[in-house]
Amino acid sequence: MENISKLFSLLGLVFLVLGLIFNIMPKLPKIPGDLYIDKFGFKIYIPFASAIVISVILTLLFNFFRK
Repeated sequence: MENISKLFSLLGLVFLVLGLIFNIMPKLPKIPGDLYIDKFGFKIYIPFASAIVISVILTLLFNFFRK
């Protein structure tokens, strides 16, 4: 149970840092595959490709540190 609390603490810290980065640098580069719609004063950004890239990187990191 102690390992899970450390994992949640680490994930919380990671999300806090990412939130600060995204607030400080709103013009981060968008990669092809991300969907951005700006019509009639309505803006939406859906990072499909970015989410896949981040997922692959995190999976590789977690598997590397598990072994």
